Amino acid sequence: MKKRHVMLIDDNNFDCFIANRIIANSHLTEKISMMNSAMEALDYLRKAQMESDDFPDLILLDVAMPVMDGFAFLDDIAKFQQVQNRTCIVVMLTSSANDKDIDKSKTYAYVKDYFVKPLTVEMLERLF
Repeated sequence: MKKRHVMLIDDNNFDCFIANRIIANSHLTEKISMMNSAMEALDYLRKAQMESDDFPDLILLDVAMPVMDGFAFLDDIAKFQQVQNRTCIVVMLTSSANDKDIDKSKTYAYVKDYFVKPLTVEMLERLF
């Protein structure tokens, strides 16, 4: 099933570039939003929650980011209706293969999967 809007949240510009190219070249989505911080993403989502057409269907989220890490972001997005009713799912996309991070991500009902970078087309196809 094609996702209309994918949001990528990662503070590493190189990782964002690679993931963006893979997502765009897959032709599995209509729109890609790239956010360089969890705070920037939260600001976007607060505005987008009023217009469900602009709220992402899928969020690819890094764990290790300054100011607000991926897990703090997960705590904050739990209040969004789109997350509660699972019209927006989250997938961790991170360089951390730490078992503690993987186990912690599984405690969030709206986190669908955990991928270790780099993103691949095969990973995307598992989500669509």
